[in-house]
Amino acid sequence: MLLAHTHSVYAWQADVDTTVVIPALSLLYLYAVGRFGASRRQIGCYAASMLLLAIAFWTPLHHLGLHYLLTAHLLQNVILAEWAPFFAVLGISARMATRLARLRVWRLLTQPAVALPVWLVNYFTWHVPFIYEAALGPHTWLVHVEHACYFATGTLMWWPLVQDVPRRLPSGARAAYAFAAFLLASPLGLLLALVPKPAYDFYVDARPRVWGLSALADQQIAGVTMASEQAIVLFVVFLYWFRRFLAEEGAT
Repeated sequence: MLLAHTHSVYAWQADVDTTVVIPALSLLYLYAVGRFGASRRQIGCYAASMLLLAIAFWTPLHHLGLHYLLTAHLLQNVILAEWAPFFAVLGISARMATRLARLRVWRLLTQPAVALPVWLVNYFTWHVPFIYEAALGPHTWLVHVEHACYFATGTLMWWPLVQDVPRRLPSGARAAYAFAAFLLASPLGLLLALVPKPAYDFYVDARPRVWGLSALADQQIAGVTMASEQAIVLFVVFLYWFRRFLAEEGAT
């Protein structure tokens, strides 16, 4: 951490994710724009992705999640694994995507049968209690690995839904992919909302109790919020591609 822990639960806390990673990703994108080009819409989408990352790491959301509230940490995870990667992938131009498609490993990782399972396994793995608490405990370097994994696998997950390179999925396949993501990701949030006791001792011991929430109430709110967000976002994407599929079928 570049700014030490303060006594305020709403501290603005900058760390390596804010001061190194976000500028590095921004400069890398600017280099790619200069070499391969991008539309204003694509540049705006990528800028939105970087803004979301800044919100996740630079605002009190980061401090609350690291020290006090599971709800804050899960919201941060949602930004890192879903929202920011979505806009980042939208910001990639066709020429950038074509250049990436030359890499064999990229062609492999962006296959739907690989990208979605990798994203799901990453999501569930980091929420295993002993792994989750290790990341928030004394081994602070592990939380940076967690953040990087969320953003990287989120980028892979969105790629087949948004990009046409290295392969262009039919609208029906994209609808099925989005529905599978919606169906398979939901149980994690629901599980956290329904278990009768706190899953993470880290938040049981947190003091003070922000907003008067008990650890269990915090966990229930976090689980419901996470499940609801995933249901809304992924189901909307499914509906978009399903309507495209129906329109294409009707035109034939």
